[in-house]
Amino acid sequence: MSNTVIEVKELKREYVSTKGLLKRNRRVVKAVDGVSFSVNRGEIFGLLGQNGAGKTTTVKMLTTLLAPTAGVCKVLGRDCFGEEKHIRSRINFIFGGEFGVYRRLSARDNLRYFAHLYLLDRKVSEARIEELLALTDLAERADDLAETYSKGMIQRLQIARGLINDPEILFMDEPTVGLDPVGARMLRDIIRRLKEQGRTVLLTTHYLQEAEELCDHMVIVNHGKVVAAGTPAEIRGHHRSLEDAYLALVGGEEHAAADD
Repeated sequence: MSNTVIEVKELKREYVSTKGLLKRNRRVVKAVDGVSFSVNRGEIFGLLGQNGAGKTTTVKMLTTLLAPTAGVCKVLGRDCFGEEKHIRSRINFIFGGEFGVYRRLSARDNLRYFAHLYLLDRKVSEARIEELLALTDLAERADDLAETYSKGMIQRLQIARGLINDPEILFMDEPTVGLDPVGARMLRDIIRRLKEQGRTVLLTTHYLQEAEELCDHMVIVNHGKVVAAGTPAEIRGHHRSLEDAYLALVGGEEHAAADD
């Protein structure tokens, strides 16, 4: 069995930008322009880039939420567009912010709700919920409403929600955005534990130190194209830091990224 669980070759996504009703005001925007990379089972893979680089668009195609314009886009050996039914139950997606859970439900009830959506057996789901509450350090607050949680706790609950279906691959789009240093460190510890469990994690982040600390391999994208790929050490090369290498690759442009 191949060790490759994500395969992207010459992936493209274009859309038409319009201003007004005149055809001459329309232009084709290449959000993703020939991106290629592969991810091996059990590794943490980083996708880095500034605002508008194409990170989130790429993740949306990999999670079957957006159809590619051209190229190969495969997850677990299946095409993301056309074979999405074979993929969706085996992956999950976590995004930054506080909108992935129901704030007027407790952590436990949130997880029960999402377990029900995945049609999990009741006994299996209850055992799984307890395991996830322990993993994300939410067991003591499991029956408190999510609206009473801090940002860090909400994001840990999102991770628990993302693991409820026991996914083989977890996609995480800016998971530590907006968190204080303590909350961000706790999330990084959880990501490491996921790797120890043998899970594959694809992570987008604009925190270069975080990427260097966590990722086995990474790609840097700029204006929809891959400008560097390899291990953090390989990309850093002769530069003093990964940040210096990054700025050299993107021409010193603003590198604080959020959604693309």
